[in-house]
Amino acid sequence: MSTRTVTAETLESTVTENPMVVLDFWAEWCGPCKRFAPVFEEASNRHPDVVFGKIDTEAERQLAAELRIDSIPTLMVFREQVLLFRQPGALPAGALEELIQQVKKVDMDEVRAELAKAKQEDASSVS
Repeated sequence: MSTRTVTAETLESTVTENPMVVLDFWAEWCGPCKRFAPVFEEASNRHPDVVFGKIDTEAERQLAAELRIDSIPTLMVFREQVLLFRQPGALPAGALEELIQQVKKVDMDEVRAELAKAKQEDASSVS
């Protein structure tokens, strides 16, 4: 599967309608983004079960601002609508592959339980 363009209008549905989504925030003028693009595309071809989306920060300035993207490329990985990874900087092919494999292995029931526990602790510390 090749990468798809993701916009402010399609971000929510992309994340909610797919079990795993890897997003690359980039810009045309960004040298590291251009060098990372073939690595990202190759990973998308190796993982047809994962949605790989590219968000052009120049075309989607408001979205990039809302998501506090202050350095590009930035990679975000969602699984079952939960953000599991966010990091600026281009990853080498091997590191991207390892990241994808690790995210696929995450026990999402455990993650949701931890998120619920943290939310409950936050709520009790406020009252």
